[in-house]
Amino acid sequence: MLSTIADYTRLTKDMGKSLTQVAQQPDVSRETDYFLSHIGKVKTIDDLLKDYRLYSYAMKAYGLSDMTYAKAFMRKVLTEGVASKDAFANKLTDVRYRQFATAFNFAALGDKATQTAAATTGTATQFVTQTMEEKAGDQNEGLRLALYFTRKASTITTAYQVLADKALTQVVQTALGLPATISSADIDAQAKMIADKINLADFQDPAKVTKFVQRFAAMWDATRAQNDSSTNPALVLIAGAATSVSMDTNVLTTLQNIKFNR
Repeated sequence: MLSTIADYTRLTKDMGKSLTQVAQQPDVSRETDYFLSHIGKVKTIDDLLKDYRLYSYAMKAYGLSDMTYAKAFMRKVLTEGVASKDAFANKLTDVRYRQFATAFNFAALGDKATQTAAATTGTATQFVTQTMEEKAGDQNEGLRLALYFTRKASTITTAYQVLADKALTQVVQTALGLPATISSADIDAQAKMIADKINLADFQDPAKVTKFVQRFAAMWDATRAQNDSSTNPALVLIAGAATSVSMDTNVLTTLQNIKFNR
């Protein structure tokens, strides 16, 4: 049952091989072939939004599948681009919108926006990575969270970025031994707690990221072992419900006082 760290190690030991295996799966290769053979024909924002197959592929690649329906919102993201600090995407806390607008930079490149490496092979790579994480989550949600955190860690510069992303929040709360109910606290207080316990600059160091993810995986498996097997803590959190976790008080107190900056 306690296999998150073993599965994580297996997948990340040779990430290139793991991604290739996913890319070669029939459903993935079929969608990627379609995307790569058609995206270059897209000349405008409307062209992209009108081709649902291309648009939904691109949205999934940047982790925005749940916003695929919001075409007016995404049109604004793409129309304003990222060059100006006042651009819509730059005002959003979630960096995924800036990443999307950068990859499909119609605002700066016009009809050449879909000719770049970021818009073509870069997006395809992102799609395969997202798919690998989703498939991992089908078996173990903790593994999916670990892979996602590893991929996003280097982009984290403030505690507020963690709190703006449910998955990152789940990983950090679990690694620090914090109860999910702490999410109901004042946002500034939560940010301060994270900043006090973690040196966010450490997330620029792959070795320190791995160490942090290992801590998360150990805590995840320990929590899963103690919980009712019918309850998935990550899904309960995402659904907005409170999860009661039975843990030894001394262990929890120790973990809450660990500062991850070494």
